Amino acid sequence: MKLVSIRARALDIPFKLAFKHASASREATQSLWVEARDSDGMVGHGEGCPREYVTGESLDGSLAFVTEHEDEWLRSVGDLRSLRHWVATRHDIIDRHPSAWAAVELALLDVLGKQSGQTVEALLGLPELSGQFRYTAVIGDAATPRFQAELARYKQAGFRDFKIKLADEAARNREKIASLNDAGIDPTRVRADANNLWRDADRAIADLAELGFAFHAIEEPLGANDYAGMANIALERRCAIIVDESLLRMEQLPALARHPVAWIVNLRISKMGGLLRSLALAQALRSAGIKMILGAHVGETSLLTRAALTLANSFRDILVAQEGAFGTHLLERDVVDPPIMFGAGGILNAVSVPQISGLGLRTAGF
Repeated sequence: MKLVSIRARALDIPFKLAFKHASASREATQSLWVEARDSDGMVGHGEGCPREYVTGESLDGSLAFVTEHEDEWLRSVGDLRSLRHWVATRHDIIDRHPSAWAAVELALLDVLGKQSGQTVEALLGLPELSGQFRYTAVIGDAATPRFQAELARYKQAGFRDFKIKLADEAARNREKIASLNDAGIDPTRVRADANNLWRDADRAIADLAELGFAFHAIEEPLGANDYAGMANIALERRCAIIVDESLLRMEQLPALARHPVAWIVNLRISKMGGLLRSLALAQALRSAGIKMILGAHVGETSLLTRAALTLANSFRDILVAQEGAFGTHLLERDVVDPPIMFGAGGILNAVSVPQISGLGLRTAGF
């Protein structure tokens, strides 16, 4: 069976509620949807989330990337071995288009799994999905009444872990901390995402001290790749630092290796340039003694949720938390029927995920 087409289009699905953080405000998905088809009519699907403020990618540029390279992929990729070879020999191209390539690679893995009658896990020689996956309650940079309402809903639903988005207004951040304290939320279960909020470590340290809340970890408090400044914050605030925009590829890992306990890597398949590169990075993190979070771009569909489960299932020993799996909790509709999303307590059970060939997903009419 030979691949005959790899096509991409934009995926635009409205949110039920707008989601805001320090870098962007979003009311709909900004995703690339890829369909790979073979000569027997087998179809695989993939998704990527290009973000200018994360990887420098635009949606238009991602669409052009797929069009430009389609013929090359049709000629050179026909099985898992040739797919691995393309990834291993095209570092520069993938580094420039990580989210676009992630969508293509997932579509190819999906169709290759279907061709062989194997799940993606079996295709890659990984354990089949099992057990439970627990997700974090993520609350955007909302006004205080909405923040309090979302916090109350998550707490009532039995969520254990929380992630809040810090604002560029100190007063609003103080109100968020007051709400967390009033709700009796344990600070060691809370992560704060600063989205590169501060320009220097001293200002960040002072502002965080004023908040007086012992966050478990702070995500991207400074400009991307300011490892020395972020290490100072970790030392002064006695918390871990989560790197997201500051770790986009394997070559950046040595910057964290000298003090592994100070860092947590936010690993997102779309950001890292696909599942194969994400698996390699997770293995390197394990070897270096660095923990990870499996993150999610706001507006991901169930397809990227499903792909992230492959990673979570294989690296539970270094997994601090999972984000995403919002499905139709956030989206007006999902591309997958039924959607893969968390339930009570933020828990998703592996038995609810189809264990059939490829990614095992049935796409809805969209």
